Amino acid sequence: MIPLLLSFISFELISQKPSLEKSSSYECGFLPFEDARSRFDIKFYLVAIFFVIFDLEIAFLFPWVICRILLGGFGMFLAYFFLILLTLSYLLEWYRGLLDF
Repeated sequence: MIPLLLSFISFELISQKPSLEKSSSYECGFLPFEDARSRFDIKFYLVAIFFVIFDLEIAFLFPWVICRILLGGFGMFLAYFFLILLTLSYLLEWYRGLLDF
């Protein structure tokens, strides 16, 4: 009951006034009220995909850091191989100009 009560109180206390700033363009560059089938620039999605790829791959390193003693030599080899592949993929994207916007 407490979360519902707090939600109701906050909704009643906050004034709901639309303004020009609230209805302006978002950070992605799209106008919020235009045709959904209009042309758009793909670079926003490429940046998002690259962020997800490298962010998730870096998250795979946390278990390796915690269990590095238990993994032994083969585990260390695999971790370094993973880091080399990650670095090479980043350099390939940079070399092909995929990060230049």
